[in-house]
Amino acid sequence: MSFYPQLVTDALKHVIHPAKEKDIVSLGMVEDDIRIDGKRISFSLKFDRANDPFVSAIKKASVHAIKKYVGEDAEIEGNIFVKINPRAPIPEQKMLAGVKNVIAVASGKGGVGKSTVASNLAVALANLGYKVGLLDADVFGPSIPKMFQTEDARPVLRKVDGKDKIVPVEKYGVKNLSIGYFVEANDALVWRGAMATGAIKQLIGDGDWGELDYLLLDLPPGTSDIHLTVVQTISLTGAVVVSTPQDVALADARKGISMFTGEKINVPVLGLVENMAWFTPAELPDNKYYIFGEGGCKRLAEELNVELLGQIPIVQSIREGGDKGEPSALNPDSVTGRAFAELGEAVVKAVEKRNQDLPPTKVVEITRK
Repeated sequence: MSFYPQLVTDALKHVIHPAKEKDIVSLGMVEDDIRIDGKRISFSLKFDRANDPFVSAIKKASVHAIKKYVGEDAEIEGNIFVKINPRAPIPEQKMLAGVKNVIAVASGKGGVGKSTVASNLAVALANLGYKVGLLDADVFGPSIPKMFQTEDARPVLRKVDGKDKIVPVEKYGVKNLSIGYFVEANDALVWRGAMATGAIKQLIGDGDWGELDYLLLDLPPGTSDIHLTVVQTISLTGAVVVSTPQDVALADARKGISMFTGEKINVPVLGLVENMAWFTPAELPDNKYYIFGEGGCKRLAEELNVELLGQIPIVQSIREGGDKGEPSALNPDSVTGRAFAELGEAVVKAVEKRNQDLPPTKVVEITRK
């Protein structure tokens, strides 16, 4: 019996996609490249991504179908190839069409309380009546679920204009998404750079953010592929850089500011936030002990001609609130609550001034020569 392409196609109509519950021919997964050389049959199957979990199962089912409906003597093993459908880039203007301002919260080094500042700033802006979102872009050390006591949350999908969108977890008036919602809390993420950047693009582009006045991005410390991915994916309104007053932290903060203001990136820096500016004991709220040095961020802000947006003291309640998932900004009458409220107001003013004085930031296009 001689083989011919239509016989192969008819056989593959018996292969049902496990998730979509339709045959792979009607789904358009069989490439138009069926080749027959005697008893040797080869063709390609098209998938949307290389790590599709059904690749192996569908290839195995295709071999079985060929053997059953075409011929037992068909030489098909090892002759089914996988092709990946090209992904159309998501137009930037559609990606976050309902978001007015996107602000990166960054730090030159770890351990300066950047995520604490980002979380409390988000709550402070929500307290001021704004619609706020918070994206945990620190994929290797996600902390936002802990900060909001939402570790057990599992975001659901919702159809928006025919596309599956991830519904953010909402608490304290803030919509937030984190890779921490999709992995076990005790599991270490060991990802190559491409995997991490892909996750960030998906959280940004596939998040159902809706209408927001501010979307804050809690970036990883330092400068990395994640930062480049963000500025190449969306246009940032500006960046807020967090540091502590000591020289070693200020040196790294300087590098962070330089990254954003460099010629290729060119993202406006809205200002500096000095965290752990001084220690104030709960029983002596008017006392200030400058255990990391005094005024370091103020001097750096003046030197680099950027604004000092706020100074946040060390108070035990900040640590306790972060551990319990109750940001200090929820209590505007406390020492730290007032500090974060003032920071929120300062950021609003800085954004308004930036939008009045400067054109929208362009998505970065980095080319290699």
